[in-house]
Amino acid sequence: MKNKKINIHFLGAAGTVTGSKYLVDTGDRKILIDCGLFQGLKELRLKNWEYPPVNVGDIDAVLLTHGHMDHTGYLPRLVKQGFNGPIYGTNPTLDIAKIILNDSAKIQEQEAERANKEGYSKHSPAEPLYDLKDVEKTIPHFKGIPQSQWIPLFDGIRARFQYNGHILGATYIELDVHGKRFVFSGDIGRTNDLLLYPPLKPKKADVLFIESTYGGRFHPDEVEALPHIEKLVNDTINRGGSLFVPSFSVERAQLMMLIFWKLLKEKKIPRVQMIMDSPMGANVLELFHRTRDWHRLEDNECDEMCSHFTVVSSYRETMELRTDNKPKIVIAGSGMLTGGRMLNYLETQAQNPNNTLLFVGYQAEGTRGRKLLEGDKELKVYGKWVPFDMEVAEIEGLSAHADHAELMDWMDNIKNKPERIFIVHGEKESAEALQKGIKETYGWDAEIPQLYTIEEIE
Repeated sequence: MKNKKINIHFLGAAGTVTGSKYLVDTGDRKILIDCGLFQGLKELRLKNWEYPPVNVGDIDAVLLTHGHMDHTGYLPRLVKQGFNGPIYGTNPTLDIAKIILNDSAKIQEQEAERANKEGYSKHSPAEPLYDLKDVEKTIPHFKGIPQSQWIPLFDGIRARFQYNGHILGATYIELDVHGKRFVFSGDIGRTNDLLLYPPLKPKKADVLFIESTYGGRFHPDEVEALPHIEKLVNDTINRGGSLFVPSFSVERAQLMMLIFWKLLKEKKIPRVQMIMDSPMGANVLELFHRTRDWHRLEDNECDEMCSHFTVVSSYRETMELRTDNKPKIVIAGSGMLTGGRMLNYLETQAQNPNNTLLFVGYQAEGTRGRKLLEGDKELKVYGKWVPFDMEVAEIEGLSAHADHAELMDWMDNIKNKPERIFIVHGEKESAEALQKGIKETYGWDAEIPQLYTIEEIE
């Protein structure tokens, strides 16, 4: 390894918050950390259709920090492009990835079919980015590994996956390459989370890659969000409307179920129908039962919470419920309105000013969610523009991402001064705020790489 250089290719979530992909090229081996889909701005989404600027067939292994779409959603394309190595992750991460990829492929197939039928796509014929057969070819590459144990990958290269909160199975990854330690933060969870335990912290990092989703921003405590949710539910139901909560199907949907169940149990909100409309979310609920060590919920709590919800799996049931104007609470994907069943509800309910649309997670630039938060009065659903008159609310305290203070705190156990720090997975202002915070707190210089740049490490 003497005098060899390691090249880092920033293939995603660099200068932007989606599409996490970092290729570590040691000269002998090529290891991809995360393999996410670009979401949000059209110019980014179009990159999903392009071949990455590396030879995919030369990649030896993929390591996944966690199962979210912007960290795993590109895997079937990677396999389609010639990747033939192992895909490592914790068992819950791989279970979630299976659920998400199958769901994503199914939605893409349905949307392509609908676009061709109704003729609203610019492409003829419209095609999915990948289909269920592509997912079937991807799953056999999955290799589950335990958390907190060093796993030998190749000669002189080992990896360790450490508990990181955020969602079930999420970890940060320590990659030792011939004695030099690379730390990839993935998405860091909250210190005080209603569902998950606090993240562990790295003690050494020669080269650090840290997410900056909420750099420069501070969350209120999750518990402080409960009175706001209670008021929103009561105000909406009292005026005869329904509360619609676009939600990521992993962790956030279950957190919202827990909150609504607790409020109902304490008789703080009226007893109306509560719907969790997400086959993927239902599958993740099953996962909560099987992953007791990863979260705070007791089995009996999980059972009782689920008994108060109508868990919808069939598309037909969704189509019936979306025209029902009785007051209710609906949790459905997707969290940023980039797709999923919430769009079916909004297609028929967006014009009702008595309804409330409640955002409980990050809305990336260019997504429907961000546009509505910024005041848009129209919503494009399945090729049609729908007038939007619902009340819009946002509660940031429920984010599964660490805020600025928690990001800074996550680094405070690192004993050495990192040689290089790369700030990733954040929009410009957030990344710059975290860069400034790192300099002021630790005296460390940090860089903000841009998409497709290559950095050389001695």
